[in-house]
Amino acid sequence: MTNPPNAPLRSLLEPGLWVRHPGQPDWGDGQVQSVVGERVTVNFENAGKVLINAKVVSLDVLDRPDLA
Repeated sequence: MTNPPNAPLRSLLEPGLWVRHPGQPDWGDGQVQSVVGERVTVNFENAGKVLINAKVVSLDVLDRPDLA
């Protein structure tokens, strides 16, 4: 996937990616379920489904080769 050099991270998010919320490490890893504009729904291991405003929170994208 090609993105402009200054593209926001949310443009890189797509369903199936694994992420982590930098301010909520106790939520565990989460898998992106959907991305609609600024709204990203993530299913976290320890918190369930959470709606994230990608304008406010920059999720950390994880490399999960064990789940590829």
